[in-house]
Amino acid sequence: MKLSNGKLAALLIALVIVIDQVVKIWVKTHFYYGEELMITSWFRLLFIENNGMAFGMELGSKLLLTLFRIIASVAFIYYLWKLRSRTDIPKGYVACIALITAGALGNVIDCIAYGLIFNSPMPPQVAQFLPPEGGYASLFNGRVVDMFYFPLCEWNWPDWMPWIGGNHFVFFQPIFNVADASLSVSVIVLILFYTRWLASGTSDEKDGENGKDGKDGKDGEGGEELTATTDQAIEMSPEEE
Repeated sequence: MKLSNGKLAALLIALVIVIDQVVKIWVKTHFYYGEELMITSWFRLLFIENNGMAFGMELGSKLLLTLFRIIASVAFIYYLWKLRSRTDIPKGYVACIALITAGALGNVIDCIAYGLIFNSPMPPQVAQFLPPEGGYASLFNGRVVDMFYFPLCEWNWPDWMPWIGGNHFVFFQPIFNVADASLSVSVIVLILFYTRWLASGTSDEKDGENGKDGKDGKDGEGGEELTATTDQAIEMSPEEE
């Protein structure tokens, strides 16, 4: 069964949000803050929380960042709504926009609700869902839950190197969640394979309408020229006789 753009986007957004929230709630209610579960030497679950953007980055006021996320999510949903019936847009492009939207929404849910529905006990206690005493923060001030940690390789920089000499380096250091991965991977795929659609995806319909109007205008001008030529021929006929 072939999915329309709208159904494809809705399915991907719902799937990513459900997986993201299930993993976050499980980690939040089964790990104390900072607890680590080593699955392999290069893949671990490490429970942390952050106030910032994807991969734990911090940027400005917590409330302003939450409001920015909400506005961005609404903008992406509106853009997908405009693409829902387009048949000239690649499904891969629609999927990328939908996954970016899902990633933004997944972290927005944390920011809006987690401060109200979870407490934040000191380790080694784990958080409680809907605690009797209430949550740890007010509306829009919840923290984003991160857990995926991939320390693929690590080394110590030589002492003779300026600025970083003697420091221990780990690649890949950022800790992230499903929503972060959905958003980041989709942005990379968009840049690599759908750059043209980023620039022209919303203007094709307008171009088509302009082209149609231009064609009609040309036909109108042609009709006027034909009428003028015919009138001139009629006026000249008596003189030739």
